Amino acid sequence: MKKKISYTNEPMNFKEVKDFLPAPEHFAFKEKNVKVTITLSQNSVDFFKKYAKKSHGHYQTMIRKIIDYYVMHHAA
Repeated sequence: MKKKISYTNEPMNFKEVKDFLPAPEHFAFKEKNVKVTITLSQNSVDFFKKYAKKSHGHYQTMIRKIIDYYVMHHAA
């Protein structure tokens, strides 16, 4: 027998975060890449590997895209 869920009527505080990520169309094109060597924390690599496995993608591509989004946002 499952435990009954008890809900409370507590106030919820939300903060809107501006979405700066590009539209899905930006994923379609291929850019020229440059190979670099970088040392990352084990936690960061594990995080990206976990989500890459869930989405059947590649963790290195995810890291590259995150850096690209950061540059696009701050280069303007």
